[in-house]
Amino acid sequence: MFMGNPEAQGPPEEQRLGPVVRRREQITPGTTDQRLLDTEGGDAEWVHTDPWRVMRIQSEFVEGFGALAELPSAISVFGSARTRPGTPEYEAGVRIGKALVEAGFAVITGGGPGAMEAANKGARDAQGVSVGLGIELPFEQGLNPHVDIGVNFRYFFVRKTMFVKYAQGFVVLPGGLGTLDELFEALTLVQTRKVTRFPIVLFGSAYWGGLVDWLRDTVVAQGKASEHDLMLFHVTDEVEEAVSLVTKEVSG
Repeated sequence: MFMGNPEAQGPPEEQRLGPVVRRREQITPGTTDQRLLDTEGGDAEWVHTDPWRVMRIQSEFVEGFGALAELPSAISVFGSARTRPGTPEYEAGVRIGKALVEAGFAVITGGGPGAMEAANKGARDAQGVSVGLGIELPFEQGLNPHVDIGVNFRYFFVRKTMFVKYAQGFVVLPGGLGTLDELFEALTLVQTRKVTRFPIVLFGSAYWGGLVDWLRDTVVAQGKASEHDLMLFHVTDEVEEAVSLVTKEVSG
């Protein structure tokens, strides 16, 4: 998933606020998440407004649950929105999306461009179920054209719940801060046993090797995590192995 720098993206052409679309002069500054999390000075107005936000948050959960309730077994695929079509990483994403469908799974991504688009394209090419879970951002990306079921969220934490609730595992392609956020969220849920039978596969040993080395040589070495935590994920460069690893615990 792509979080990026809004200043580097330029002004958005379109803003999606849940089911609402705003364009041109009707675009509003900031995001719903930002307004929820920002606290300014001694203003106590939040006491009166935040309880009403609970209703909107509840509605997002209801919409997400309703849209995805009948989804077949699925795998979430994450990766950078900056991955360009035609690159080896993009082509690997297409192959992974296709192979997951051929293994009997739907494919869930963040719905954006790059690696997410690649996995959705692969799923669609294989005539499988291609899902995109978008997020309201200051710079609008929109859902890629290969998404068959798309849900746009205002709140990151609601969207994260959908990724985990409706997927049986993660394949993580090279990505940036958003990808790392989802990766460590999944690792934490598995480590603390909030979810079970949840395989996590990192695709691309050259990209992920430095992170794995740091976890082993610094985090584990200094006692901040256990050696067993390094077994919570697998690293591979082979599409077939990635799909086998992420699906065997579910199918077995």
